[in-house]
Amino acid sequence: MTSAASPAPLWQPDADRVAAARVTRFQAWAADRYGAPADGGYAALHRWSVAETETFWTAVADWFDVRFATPYARVLGSRAMPGAEWFPGATLNYAEHALRTAEDPARAGEPALLHVDESRQPVPVSWAELRHQVGSLAAELRALGVRPGDRVSGYLPNIPQAVVAFLASAAVGAVWTSCAPDFGARSVLDRFQQIEPVVLFAVDGYRYGGKEHDRTATVAELRAELPTLRAVVHVPLLGTPAPDGALDWSALTSAHTEPVFEQVPFAHPLWVLYSSGTTGLPKAIVQSQGGILLEHFKQIGLHCDLGPGDRFFWYTSTGWMMWNFLVSGLLTGTTIVLYDGSPGHPDTGAQWAVAERTGATFFGTSAAYVMACRKADVHPARDHDLSALACVATTGSPLPPDGFRWLHDEVADDLWIASVSGGTDVCTCFAGAVPTLPVHIGELQAACLGTDLQAWDPRGEPVVDEVGELVVTNPMPSMPVAFWNDPDGARYHDSYFDMYPGVWRHGDWITLTDRGSVVIHGRSDSTLNRQGVRMGSADIYEAVERLPEIRESLVIGLEEPDGGYWMPLFVHLADGAVLDDTLRARITSTIRRELSPRHVPDTVIEVPAVPHTLTGKRIEVPVKRLLQGTELSKAVNPGSVDNLELLHFYESLARERREGRA
Repeated sequence: MTSAASPAPLWQPDADRVAAARVTRFQAWAADRYGAPADGGYAALHRWSVAETETFWTAVADWFDVRFATPYARVLGSRAMPGAEWFPGATLNYAEHALRTAEDPARAGEPALLHVDESRQPVPVSWAELRHQVGSLAAELRALGVRPGDRVSGYLPNIPQAVVAFLASAAVGAVWTSCAPDFGARSVLDRFQQIEPVVLFAVDGYRYGGKEHDRTATVAELRAELPTLRAVVHVPLLGTPAPDGALDWSALTSAHTEPVFEQVPFAHPLWVLYSSGTTGLPKAIVQSQGGILLEHFKQIGLHCDLGPGDRFFWYTSTGWMMWNFLVSGLLTGTTIVLYDGSPGHPDTGAQWAVAERTGATFFGTSAAYVMACRKADVHPARDHDLSALACVATTGSPLPPDGFRWLHDEVADDLWIASVSGGTDVCTCFAGAVPTLPVHIGELQAACLGTDLQAWDPRGEPVVDEVGELVVTNPMPSMPVAFWNDPDGARYHDSYFDMYPGVWRHGDWITLTDRGSVVIHGRSDSTLNRQGVRMGSADIYEAVERLPEIRESLVIGLEEPDGGYWMPLFVHLADGAVLDDTLRARITSTIRRELSPRHVPDTVIEVPAVPHTLTGKRIEVPVKRLLQGTELSKAVNPGSVDNLELLHFYESLARERREGRA
């Protein structure tokens, strides 16, 4: 309930919009069928969804007509976190639900996918064609010996072939994983070698920023370093012939074959996503067919308010969880937009041009992109027809207040602005879009249904209108079923449940307001998060410290008050080395080649040494706090540092930046 002192909202849905929203219809239906509150609006529905968790998720499955091939015994066999057991006994298939719109003769010819790149107009793929390609490829995968539980990998950009390969893998019960082709070989191998894929789908290259980028040498390296591969499928994006020993994409997808869907247990792995790898190899996060199916039905169908007739565009790559989320738009019969290209080519307004060309009704992007448009004096509504656009959503980092104002002023004054926050770990949002609630500047609208989101102080006490740790106190279906190669679950436990046993701690600072809205203050740990993509400092250290001139390095990412992001790299040089322009260029070119352009730091700064904990770990979080202006005495426990004097350098740098001298 809004208090008397609450500021006026930037946007308020009118009565017709509230009445038409799918979440409104769901609430009325759930009140009649499952005892949900008929009155009290979204706040009452949310309270019910977390108080009556099992009933709520039963209602979600019923509302979205989830096809259980084998019925479930109960909703939650165990509520423990980690280890919650969802819908024990049930079997189903994610891909069957993603493709069932093709079963409707009235819609089979409509576009399921719209593919756009930097140079061409949208190319549609109909529901019927998508279903036939998936059926053909699934049959070929089975012929290659791919069985439920086998891993299938993609080194692919955001193109229709990636969607087909993923859905075919899911249809046979295989476990999908993907990386974008701007990832260097080492970054890909750090991920794929963990899960030992049996099939690799790979492009010969990709187009980005008006240029073609050949990846044949990288693919050859991947083939050589992945001994478990039984087959490599060549996707000729640049038109090259398949290399020796590789299968051709068109040969595997040309048959018009009805797909056969393997009915797998609810908890059967659907895909593996990867953490940033801050302190070592990226965590290989396993999420389930059933858990993702239910969570994405809820998130896309109720929170994003998407269904037949909508066009869903989110700027993403296949190396980010938002690609997986985007593909799940198919579950609700929504046409999804696949954009393969630079976010800013040929100019900063490129993503708005894509939204116009595709008639997007829901457009997702990063907060950093919105702020870049503001700084570049982009005028989306003036320069593009965005009349179909109902919502602009942002994630990756908190959207600053100026970003809200800019979207309102430059896109539409009746625009639903949905700043959302979640994570790769759950492949969904904890808080964000609600089509029936007002939007306040700088705030996420509310916690999502089924998510008991709270802010806790260090004692584990919930706080309101105060900064606290983002925690979730009840299980969610899309929480990982496991980490790969974590047989005793220790790494999974330590990642989320170490601080507050039995409660998910995500690593964000948040404030829950007395109105139920959420303010995100950034990471409470050291994960890098640039342009909406989380990155691991360990990847950067590995690349940089191969250079003989670099003894050790430290990288920090800072969310800035104006919405920018500053990522300096600090280097401790080897004896006799000099940090000149030549070495700086070698450092940045190495990072770009080995990792990706996103990993390249904003600046490289020489330091006398890198500080460590007493156990030898690089100190990242205290340095980040110092650079944000925190006093040294409050940024770190002096007894935990090997050389406290080293931290004075970062304290001085922060002071110089505040004074405009650095």
